[in-house]
Amino acid sequence: MCGIAGFSGQFESSLLAQMGERIAHRGPDDRNEIFLSTEKNSVGLAHRRLSIIDLSAEGQQPMTTQCTCCHQASDKKIWLIYNGELYNYRELRNEMVTKGHHFTSQTDSEVLIHLYADYGTAMLAKLNGIFAFAIYEGRQHNDRHELQRGDLFLARDGLGVKPFYYSEAQDGFLFASELKALLAYPFLQREIDLTAIHYYLAYLWCPGQQTAMKSVKKLQPGEALIVRQGHIVRQWFYYDLPYPNHADTMNEKKLIAQLDKHLTQAVHRQLMADVPLGAFLSGGLDSSAIVTIMRKIKPKEPINCYTIAFAEGMESEGNPDDLPYAKAVAKHLNVNLKIIHAEANMFQYLEKMIYHLDEPQADPAPIHVFSIAEFARQDGIKVLLSGAGGDDIFSGYRRHQALYVERFWQWLPQFAKQLSARFAKQLLTGNYSNAHLERPLIRRLATLFASAHLQEDERLAQHFLWNTEGLRRNLYSHDMREQMNKQETSSPLLNSLTRIPNEKNKLNRMLYLESKHFLPDHNLNYTDKMAMAAGVEVRVPLLDPHLVEFATCLPARLKQNGLVGKYLLKKTMEAYLPKSVIYRRKAGFGAPLRKWIQHDMRDYIDDILSTHALKRRGLFDPLAVKTLIANNRAGKVDAAYTIFSLVCIELWCQQFIDT
Repeated sequence: MCGIAGFSGQFESSLLAQMGERIAHRGPDDRNEIFLSTEKNSVGLAHRRLSIIDLSAEGQQPMTTQCTCCHQASDKKIWLIYNGELYNYRELRNEMVTKGHHFTSQTDSEVLIHLYADYGTAMLAKLNGIFAFAIYEGRQHNDRHELQRGDLFLARDGLGVKPFYYSEAQDGFLFASELKALLAYPFLQREIDLTAIHYYLAYLWCPGQQTAMKSVKKLQPGEALIVRQGHIVRQWFYYDLPYPNHADTMNEKKLIAQLDKHLTQAVHRQLMADVPLGAFLSGGLDSSAIVTIMRKIKPKEPINCYTIAFAEGMESEGNPDDLPYAKAVAKHLNVNLKIIHAEANMFQYLEKMIYHLDEPQADPAPIHVFSIAEFARQDGIKVLLSGAGGDDIFSGYRRHQALYVERFWQWLPQFAKQLSARFAKQLLTGNYSNAHLERPLIRRLATLFASAHLQEDERLAQHFLWNTEGLRRNLYSHDMREQMNKQETSSPLLNSLTRIPNEKNKLNRMLYLESKHFLPDHNLNYTDKMAMAAGVEVRVPLLDPHLVEFATCLPARLKQNGLVGKYLLKKTMEAYLPKSVIYRRKAGFGAPLRKWIQHDMRDYIDDILSTHALKRRGLFDPLAVKTLIANNRAGKVDAAYTIFSLVCIELWCQQFIDT
């Protein structure tokens, strides 16, 4: 697990070290760069290493090999920089050895070079792992591969676990694990992408390839590029979730056995490391399932697990206290539970959080990831296993329950749905002072009915929004409102749904959106960035490609069974965990944000969102923002996350636009 950066075009070699320095936290164990120059083009590759597999110098990157099967001559080599873990590298290595390839290290990284030498871009179909990589083609062009000498081949893993940013700048093409590395290039255009800001305010994250900086894009999950002389010559998706993909009508007992087998194989693969490993353990089903299988595989070895504990304030979020469940699971499985007590002033880490995220994501959860990773690193742990992804592939969010509940009111005539939606929107925008939106149930019902009048796909997309269209547009400055006048907020998600036209089940369609957007654009981004900020790698066994494929095959009723989410996963875990843990009320990996906004952060908010600051930025109307803050403090509207989003957007602008 590492940090990568590089370029193709007319760049100076000195830029490589500067880009690498911006992501030094991702690889504290080693650093190196290589500059490959020709008459027409220069290619630079920089690498920062966090040593996990084969800790020797043989694992240093940028990497090449001495294998005659791979190279034509000593000056015509393939070079690689790679961030990730290849979980099936041993099988692939054996395949390459059988074909005559010679290896000089025990790393998974080197396997990629040999695979590319034989298969070219078709190698992507063979990979089971989490990765972002760049391969330089140094050989003469041949008919077997589409790359020419001097080209770059770049790719991101199918679920988007590892981040990848790029920019087509005036001097050529730049890329890196983190956006901040691109800022080392002095001529990068730092213009705010207003459409992206609109999305960040609506979703708290930005769907698809856009970032808040117009000149910088995200390589999307399962996407690859070929770059030639500083320009993209091919861009394509090599992987997509296999919807529709329905299982045979086998009985539930057999499916439970299959899921158990897939879980065990996934965790076993991801336990490979030459350094100590640990795990997140919140007390929720997903992290508990991962630790359960770890204990199954390692029945007698000590296992260190980590959790966050809050003193108070989670009641306002509608979440139960996780700590008793985490303790119960730890005792049941006989693992060591390390408890990190959340500080009352954790919000003071916001600026650091936004810097490491590269994006103005308005969620306090990243602070917890950093705290846990930092604590684990002090214990000598360099790898943590996470339960991330369980809700997204097996159905575990409240919005999935909302889909089930729709059957009880979908019979209403359209005019009744429209009336319900209008009333719900008025509640959410503070038009009724007695709405009592501090009560979680009222908030959720209002959110549910705000989109009752819409068609199915539009309604699916609306479930991901954190505020109403009217509230958002009211906050914009005149210029921002004019530019966003025709912007359809749901369009990125609706466009994604066109990629699975034959999948008709609405739960599966929503799960597709979870896996294509909410998971990589939000959860995985902050999990990777904040853990790597502490020099810790996070692995996600529930997103093993074989397990994900199995999950897409399952009938929807075995994911969301009535109001019981993750039904088949829960039934599978009954053999291992107490039912009181399995069927507990869901809690998010959040923080008492509403309490922070109402009390702890009052002065901070008034400073960051001052009239002067808002006027200077020009994105939001100062009077509208002040009115929203006042209404939130008076309990007329639940706008905590919207206010938090405004704060995060301003903090991001200060660090990535102003400096």
